[in-house]
Amino acid sequence: MKHPLPLQALRAFVEVGQRGSIKAAAEALHVTSGAVSQQIRLLEERVGTPLFTRERQGLRLTEAGARVHPTLLAAFAQIASASEALEDLAGRQTLTVSTVATFAAAWLVPRLGRFNGRYPQIEVRVEATSALVDLRRDRVDVALRHGLGEYPGLQATRLMAPVLVPVASPALVAGQPPIATPADCLRYPLLHDTDRADWPLWLAAHGAPGDARAARGSAFEDDFLLIRAAEAGQGLALVPQLYAHAEIAAGRLVQVLDLPWPARFAYYLVTRPDAAARPAVQAFMAWIIDEAQADAPSSQT
Repeated sequence: MKHPLPLQALRAFVEVGQRGSIKAAAEALHVTSGAVSQQIRLLEERVGTPLFTRERQGLRLTEAGARVHPTLLAAFAQIASASEALEDLAGRQTLTVSTVATFAAAWLVPRLGRFNGRYPQIEVRVEATSALVDLRRDRVDVALRHGLGEYPGLQATRLMAPVLVPVASPALVAGQPPIATPADCLRYPLLHDTDRADWPLWLAAHGAPGDARAARGSAFEDDFLLIRAAEAGQGLALVPQLYAHAEIAAGRLVQVLDLPWPARFAYYLVTRPDAAARPAVQAFMAWIIDEAQADAPSSQT
């Protein structure tokens, strides 16, 4: 009787085939890239044929690999589903939540203790990433995403629409003429997110004349980096009020004008229709909607 193929190697094969990248598969499996490469080499040696071809854009399944990959992918999905059913039978339920790091740190994680206290039998695993996720492939039960609510084939519930406020380090504006109008912000360096659209839109929404300075200045991919740069006195930042609340309360930042402006995108609770039928997912969805509604007066105009 032949020895069965190693389960770890088969799992690595499925993840690499799905993602087209050793690095991406390693991140999904929470192991090193070297460990994934070793498992792929082991599997190819055991079956005696290449399963991937190396290309400039990444890895592509060979004809042999493509023939078996869909079956193995479905098999691991069934294993995951059966594992969830066994955990539910044991009274222990798991829930995987995907969101961006900034929202997790500033809003979700500080409140998560209340959910844990209400549902101690549900274990929540938070995955913080700004990358797109495939809820089924990545075995994510709930995603909290910032967007326009357009998620084809998924169930999306609007949670909140944060407002943007202009903030600065107290040291930056100390001893300077007061900022009395939106146009006064242009006397300072402006800090941006990566698309550099918020400052020009905010200034235009409040009647400031067009100015090339509105699109200039350092840009940051993450809102927390933007807030840290403002704290360091590098310029004025336009940031979601809910992210800067603690810094403003502690005096590390000041809101230079009381002119909140609705962000273009809202936060949505996104899940697969089949996942929404799970009791653990239903409990989490009901809880987070309640939390968002409780915050509505401070997070919306």
